[in-house]
This record gives sequence, C-alpha cells and structure tokens, in this order.
Amino acid sequence: MANSDSGVTTQHPPIPQEAFDWYDEYAHGLIDRRTFLARLSSLATASLTMGMLLPALTPNYAAAEQVSFNDPDIKASYAVFPSSGGHGEGRGYLVVPTAMGERAPAVLVVHENRGLNPYVKDVARRLAKAGFVAFAPDGLYPLGGYPGNDDDGRALQRSMDRAKLEQDFIAAAAFLKSHALSNGKLGAVGFCFGGYVVNMLAAAAPDLLDAGVPFYGTPAERSIRNNISAPLLIQLAELDERVNATWPEYETDLKAAGVDYTMHLYPGANHGFHNDSTGRYDEENANLAWQRTLAFFNKHLV
Repeated sequence: MANSDSGVTTQHPPIPQEAFDWYDEYAHGLIDRRTFLARLSSLATASLTMGMLLPALTPNYAAAEQVSFNDPDIKASYAVFPSSGGHGEGRGYLVVPTAMGERAPAVLVVHENRGLNPYVKDVARRLAKAGFVAFAPDGLYPLGGYPGNDDDGRALQRSMDRAKLEQDFIAAAAFLKSHALSNGKLGAVGFCFGGYVVNMLAAAAPDLLDAGVPFYGTPAERSIRNNISAPLLIQLAELDERVNATWPEYETDLKAAGVDYTMHLYPGANHGFHNDSTGRYDEENANLAWQRTLAFFNKHLV
C-alpha cells in the first residue's frame, strides 16, 4: 500500500484485490454498505482483521495533505459563481500562486462522487503551487456543501439532479476561464466522477476547454463526443475493469473526431490510485501520473 509519507499505514498481509473491487462497487452505488461489509468480513482472518481492512479502504484525509493551506507559495479562498442552467449559484475553492504575475493559466479541479473533500482541495493547492490558478467547485453546494464525510457526501450527490449538476460544472468552467487572474486558457482535471466531468466538458463545452486530464473517468454521451477538440491526457488504472470497459469505444470515437489524445494505463493500479488518503493509493504511479499532468498543462495552457 502507501508508504509513510502518505500517512496511510502499510498493512500486512496485503489487502486482497477483492476488497478493493468491492469498495469500488460500494463507492459507486452498485452495492449497499451492508453488502460491502458482509463481503469484507469474509476476508477477515486472525492476521487480517476487519480493523485492518476497513481503515485501509476508507479515507484518512488529515494524514494525506501534501500542500498546507498555510503554504506561503499559495493563497486560498472561496468564490461563488452564477449557474443559470444549473442550481442558480455555485461555490468553489480558489487557490492562486502568491508569486504569480498579472495572469496565469487556470485549471478546474473536479471532485469524485462525494463533494469537495480535503483530498481534492489539496490537489487544487498542488496546482497553485505549480503556478496555476486552480478552482475546485463543490457540487454539493446547493445542499449545503461537502458534509464532512464521504458516505454522507455520496448520498447527497446521488440525490441531485444530474443534468443540473453538470451545468454547474460547465458554469464553473466559464467562470474560471474568464476570471481576472486567468490568462484565458483553461484546463480541467478530475477524478472518478470528476474524470467523467472532464470528458463531458470536452464534448459539451468545447469552446471552454483547452486541455483535459480525466483520471479513471467514463466518457461523455456518445452523441456529443464528435464535438471534442481539446487535447486529452487520459489516465487509467490497470485493475479498474469497470471504467476500462468503456475505453475501446471511446478511443474509436476520439480517433474518428481527430482528437489529440494520449492514454496511459498504470500497471497494477486500482481505481482511485491517485488519492493518497486511502490504501488504493499507488505512490509510484500517482507521482508519474501527476508529473505527466503538470507537463501536459504546461504544454497546452502556458
């Protein structure tokens, strides 16, 4: 699992792959919590207890922070934006480099299917520390915002009107692209549901997006994929069978549309491998994927 730098303790013996697969099903609403826990208990042994299994799969956000909100190289605040096609108004976490010039390239950071949790806010801070204006909207803002834990966050997001939620992210992209601190170039990076949103933005709002990096995200509706014009850096995990099953058809459509894309499949990695708050974190692959992400944005946005 993750090393000590992530704050996630390595477990011995290793967590069986089935546990990660079942957690993915649970996290995406394919099984309920009772079923997930029942399956997980079937793996428990004297040397691998439920007390070891469950913490390895669920987030430990406090221990995973890479860039503090007090870091002198960045300045973090919150900003609201209009969303006439969505819920009327949205709100997000805006982080800018303290040493930036008049303007800088902007990157929208899109959370998973549970709202703006601490990991995604940390990703925004990492981008700002690398010289980008980063904005991470909280899709749960119309319901009061991220509730402080992922289980409640997932339930809240599942209850929302999906079409309005997508419009909120399109509005956030428009807000950021035209922000006074933006150089007019917009990138987007997202994880899981956020990866889908990046793919959706590329297809539904091609005039807004200049570069997209979807991490383990499913593609946009097929009928609009031919609208995609922005270059895409697609990050997939080898063990993520659910999302990977959508890739062959998506690649066919990207080729047909003449899209400039690159796909990286990270060996031995699970869905969520970039999230350094859980046992799914894969430090080597996550670091490589992030280096590629920054290089991609510097190539297309600067």
